[in-house]
Amino acid sequence: MSDDDRRAWIALFLLWLAGNSLRLTILAVPPVVAQIRDEFGLSATQVGFLGSIGPLLFAVAAMLGSLIVARVGVRTALVGGLGTVAIGSALRGASGNYAVLVATTILMSAGVAIMQPVMPTAVRQWAPRRIGLATALYTNGLLVGEVLPVFFTIPVVLPLVGGSWRASLVAWSVLAGLIAIVVHRWAPHQRGEHAFLHGKLPSWVPEWRSPLLWRLGLLFLCVNTIYFGTNAFIPIYLANAKRSDLIGPTLTALNFGQLPSSILLLAFAQRLERRAWPYVASGLISLASVLGMVLAGGSATVACAALLGFSDAGALIIGLTLPPLLCKPEDVARTAAGAFTVSYGGAVVIALISGALWDLTGVAALAFAPIALCAAALIVIASTMRRKRELV
Repeated sequence: MSDDDRRAWIALFLLWLAGNSLRLTILAVPPVVAQIRDEFGLSATQVGFLGSIGPLLFAVAAMLGSLIVARVGVRTALVGGLGTVAIGSALRGASGNYAVLVATTILMSAGVAIMQPVMPTAVRQWAPRRIGLATALYTNGLLVGEVLPVFFTIPVVLPLVGGSWRASLVAWSVLAGLIAIVVHRWAPHQRGEHAFLHGKLPSWVPEWRSPLLWRLGLLFLCVNTIYFGTNAFIPIYLANAKRSDLIGPTLTALNFGQLPSSILLLAFAQRLERRAWPYVASGLISLASVLGMVLAGGSATVACAALLGFSDAGALIIGLTLPPLLCKPEDVARTAAGAFTVSYGGAVVIALISGALWDLTGVAALAFAPIALCAAALIVIASTMRRKRELV
């Protein structure tokens, strides 16, 4: 193996590791949230707010990542985001009350928000000839980072730390810190990373008048709403339908269904770059799956959830290849930041609309109407981007 090939594969592995940290510490909370609730005496609203901090910060702080990339370069920005994630997560374990827990969660989530626009930029700089593979790898890492704490916290980590939720959060933050150290040691350096020192600070503010930014933002908005909206409403929908026995299997199927998609795309992502049909297929499958979960019962609900996770993850992975493929290298971070701001901010608004539809009408199934509309909109957006020759 040549030195260039070795460096390329090291860069790809580092992207996978960094992808893990995008979700690793966030998903470390759900397995111990009952302990946190009992210790601090939290209401359901307070627990819900704690869980919503991540998506809110992803929308609010995404442009901070673009600014940091412009000022210090991809490598330093990525290490800084990873370090912030590790420190913020570790400090959560020292929280003496709910207010401190919220503050430290905001710090941790800000680190993740910084990393979000950094990752597509790192793909563009570190693997310009393997954008599809690099994106599939770091997204696979993201999905693995979702699964690891959910799968291992209760049976493995908690027994090792004496059952302490505080120590378990610190344990996962140590892993994030180790990833930061590895990335700092092995990440490639790029020429011009510190151009701002010579008065050449690249533009970091998103070009809000760019039609491409809005098309990407709306595409990610549809994908994020399908995933986060379903995760939010399917448990209470099933409980309302007196099928609480399906909540665990359905959520497991929805989230684990993403992994086969990400593994499959490791082999095929580059062949699907800039293709319109995967988004159309994902929209159709997601629409059918949402309707199936709402209208079906029993094992069919679980099967539809697995299919939804599979299709939505595919659209996410292929969609994340678009900023580095369609933008100039210097515009990747700011375009991605703008698109993530639109997508996560919009997803929060649509979640509120879904809840309001349920509350105002008393019809639980209507909470999924905006989610179904997003699945249909994914087809329209892909068709529009094809007409603009951004997709083929």
